[in-house]
Amino acid sequence: MIDFQDVMQRVRTILSNEKKQSKILDRDIASALELDAQYFAVIKRRNKIPYMHLAYFCKSHNLSMNWILLEQKPQYLT
Repeated sequence: MIDFQDVMQRVRTILSNEKKQSKILDRDIASALELDAQYFAVIKRRNKIPYMHLAYFCKSHNLSMNWILLEQKPQYLT
């Protein structure tokens, strides 16, 4: 089963490297995924993964969906 916290941790890692900040908040992740912060809080509580938003995030950052969801290599698409 795909874990919401693991997926969001990988998104947090990408944003941390991109913004050169060590502390990335949930609202930063929600913004990067183009989600409302309140909706993000709801799906976080329900452990519901926003697949469509993650797909757009991966496309815009040239990331592999398999890496975001399952931590399968390679991380970046070439």
